[in-house]
Amino acid sequence: MEATDVPMPVPMGVPALATERRFAQRLRECLEEERLLDGRFQLQRVPGGRVALPVLEEKLSQLCLPPEMPWELLRIQEPVPSRAARRCPPARRLRDQLRRLLGTGWSEELERDVPHAWQRHGDLVLLSEDSFKAAPWERLGPELWETVASALGARRVARRGRVMADGMRTPRVTLLLGQHGWVEHVDNGIRWAGAAGCGCCGEGTALTGVGSSRYTFDVTKCMFSPGNITEKLRVASLPCSGEVLVDLYAGIGYFTLPFLVHAGAAFVHACEWNSHAVEALHRTLVLNGVRDRCHIHAGDSRQLQLRDVADRVNLGLIPSSEEGWPVACRVLKKNTGGVLHIHHNVETPRAPAPPQPTVLLAERSSPETASSGGEAQQPTEDGGEETLGARLRPEWQRWAEATATRIQGLLAELHGRPWCTSVLHVEAVKSYAPHVHHLVLDLECRPVLPD
Repeated sequence: MEATDVPMPVPMGVPALATERRFAQRLRECLEEERLLDGRFQLQRVPGGRVALPVLEEKLSQLCLPPEMPWELLRIQEPVPSRAARRCPPARRLRDQLRRLLGTGWSEELERDVPHAWQRHGDLVLLSEDSFKAAPWERLGPELWETVASALGARRVARRGRVMADGMRTPRVTLLLGQHGWVEHVDNGIRWAGAAGCGCCGEGTALTGVGSSRYTFDVTKCMFSPGNITEKLRVASLPCSGEVLVDLYAGIGYFTLPFLVHAGAAFVHACEWNSHAVEALHRTLVLNGVRDRCHIHAGDSRQLQLRDVADRVNLGLIPSSEEGWPVACRVLKKNTGGVLHIHHNVETPRAPAPPQPTVLLAERSSPETASSGGEAQQPTEDGGEETLGARLRPEWQRWAEATATRIQGLLAELHGRPWCTSVLHVEAVKSYAPHVHHLVLDLECRPVLPD
């Protein structure tokens, strides 16, 4: 699928007014009086012995300086944060600027309505759906969002709504400031620094480095799940060199990319039915230089015509990927089999079960008994009320065993001969909701060879 003509975000630097040093103080006073000075950045020296004063881009149209004041508009490509900006946590800076904006209209109700956390994607800040809902905010109009962007060091602002129940998890996101919602997000192949900004730990950033994965997508059209970072990093470490992978629910490339960029997969068939996600996936593959190693199958993966091609299949759909199990069995190589990565939300009883040692899970009804560990690892994120244990819970083991039995039956029915399935690993990705956990089962599937 070819890319449509949607503008990509391009770093443009910070706008500034350059003037002779003898005029710098007077220019600064004028800009401060007109509330045009961008206090997030320091004044900087520029060629010609001049001084550049950063200004707010969204207010350039209001620029009105004395005619005798010499100045030139330019852009600082590497702006230096001001001392005040470095000292003040972003959540407090946001609150302080909003308080100044409203003056005597400030109230405790409005203070409670100011967010303390948000997602950051480059120069775009994504606010939670319950922020800035009080009626007085609406009366401020665009000036509110310009103030939010200025306080948080952003150029664009958007707000989340509830995810649509359309089968594609389409986000309800409203762009409040800016011309488009396309952003670039970086996952580092080694460690993650978080995408959420908060008042306690500063503004979130994704650390770039050698081997990074870069995603691009439109936040108003596509979901992005930073909570899956632990699974993406695990996928990136899998030994997939020379393998062919089928990703049945590719989205914007959450797992397609680490399989290609880090795990060394030779080729990926990526299936996706959301046209906006398909566009983002295409751009992401191009951005990372791996477009030639991936074929995008646009449409319903249940209708996929591929057979007998995959060494590995990723079924990254929750709450359940069960509808994709027959397709996964069809695309596995019939003579050698492969590994399925099956995502599922599993309910856990409210009462904590007693600790259980790691259990070895044997193959299901296979002629030759073989086993491997089914230990669930401690995840990084816990989105519910519970803390995930490092041991395999009985409910998780029962789900893994039942799934292995189902898959074995599907494969035997499909090929008309016995297959064996072996639980390699159960990974706890995150707590999805209270007493509901997002798990991934690594299931090895092999045909039983005749004696």
